[in-house]
Amino acid sequence: MIFSARFLLPLFLIALFPAAQAAELVYDTPDEIEEFLSPYLSEETGPLQLQKLAREILATEGYFSPVIGVVATDDELRLKIDPGPRTKIIQANVAVDGPIAPKIRDQLIASWALPIGQPFRQEDWSAAKQKLLARLLASEHAGARLLSSQADIDPESASASLNTHYDAGPRYRFGELRIEGLERYTPDLVQRYNRGIAPGDSYSEDKLNALQSTLQATPYFSSVNVQLDREAASTSSDEVVDAPVVIRLRERPAHRIAFGAGASSNTGARVEFKYHTPDLFNQAWELDSGLRLEQKKQTIYSDVFFPPDEKNRRHSVGVMGEGTDIQGLRTDRVAFGAQTVQQRGSIEQRLSLQWQEETRQPSGGLETTSRALVPNIMWTWRKVDNPLDPHLGSVLQLQVGGGAKAVFSDSNFVRFHSRIQQFIPLGKRDTLTLHGEIGYTLAESSQGIPQDYLFRTGGTGSVRGYAYQSLGIKEDAAIVGGRYLGVASAEVTHWLDDTWGIAAFVDAGDAVDSLTDIHLAIGYGLGARWRSPAGPLGVDLAYGQRTSELQLHFSLAIPF
Repeated sequence: MIFSARFLLPLFLIALFPAAQAAELVYDTPDEIEEFLSPYLSEETGPLQLQKLAREILATEGYFSPVIGVVATDDELRLKIDPGPRTKIIQANVAVDGPIAPKIRDQLIASWALPIGQPFRQEDWSAAKQKLLARLLASEHAGARLLSSQADIDPESASASLNTHYDAGPRYRFGELRIEGLERYTPDLVQRYNRGIAPGDSYSEDKLNALQSTLQATPYFSSVNVQLDREAASTSSDEVVDAPVVIRLRERPAHRIAFGAGASSNTGARVEFKYHTPDLFNQAWELDSGLRLEQKKQTIYSDVFFPPDEKNRRHSVGVMGEGTDIQGLRTDRVAFGAQTVQQRGSIEQRLSLQWQEETRQPSGGLETTSRALVPNIMWTWRKVDNPLDPHLGSVLQLQVGGGAKAVFSDSNFVRFHSRIQQFIPLGKRDTLTLHGEIGYTLAESSQGIPQDYLFRTGGTGSVRGYAYQSLGIKEDAAIVGGRYLGVASAEVTHWLDDTWGIAAFVDAGDAVDSLTDIHLAIGYGLGARWRSPAGPLGVDLAYGQRTSELQLHFSLAIPF
């Protein structure tokens, strides 16, 4: 094609002085092409540079033979593009050499992420190569390498032939564990948390990551790094490489004191003092203690958690004193007990034994004292896509406990309680959350049973639109616990962006002493959500249909 000087001169001048242009950049191209071009092009770019940049960007998306033109006037730059056919993959050759099991090699090749027929994109091409290499490195082949890769593009036929060649390298096994950085603690403490790595086992990156995450979650270490030391590896007689596992640790401070202040829509303003040490009596026992003063509730507590045993059970003991004044009911209680927690796959099991003495006095009524020694078992099953901010999945909790007059209790009773939350995605951003809760205390009456083993509801986390624990049994001028509980909730959350969202909800529930007294209290309203590092924070304004009042609630909106 021959261009005249009369046509080239304006383009040359525009290219020399792009900053003087006030012209608007207008796209004359399919919408999907404009979508990935517009973030990189602007009016300040000269016409020749526009063509060059557009061609380069289109090539990364698989368009290698576009027809591009720029028409410049005083008030606009019109970028006209015919992208042509998009290049598609017609061949993908993946070679993996080395002493790798044929079955694993076949699985790796079958998992190649750019199959025949898929459009070619530079980003996808790079990601596919790294993904297969990462899978090799995560298996027994910690020294795997990508030897070569080539994408042969034929613009005329709009086709791409891909070739990649990997060297799996030798098979690796875990060697001895080398622990660095310990001062107060012994290597035995680290071994208590090591459930997956033993000398002679086949190397697995997942096992390294699991041990690192487990140690990082303990109260003992501020930083943890677990790596395979390939430089110190040695080859065994069967041509398998044994490499030491190096665990580098930094211990947390031996003592930590914290002060805090806040507020809860349930229990009012709060100030708090905490003392924590992970090395009580130099035994790696974790002490967590504190004093919390709230408007409606005052608590002093001290808990001691022991390192896990050989069955990965975490034992603890604790003591607590608490006073509350909620809905006209004043309670004072002292409790102490022991607990064992064990994770079994996706199920967490808690076994506990607690003794408590409670003194309660409803406003305008008589003071009474109740005592109970209660063994309790609780199972929590979680299967969600994100523990702090679920979009899909379920959480189910079941527990049963009870007391007997024959064993340090003032009443015979058995308490059942269950909760469920279901998260249902509504598109990419929206989530429907369903919540249900049922409780029943099997007993001749509620007399002599501490309030912890009866039920009240209302407030944040239960039936919004009503004051905290305002739904229950009327006794004198107070609300006390009943033997039956039922709560149901439905909430739709729409995220406006990655940080802020809005929610609409309806709650229903009640706590009664007889099934014939059930009359569900309905609450509904709107709320705001903010994704904080600790999980979504919620602020809700709810209307209680029974009381015809508005209530403001705020909470950390994560699953129980």
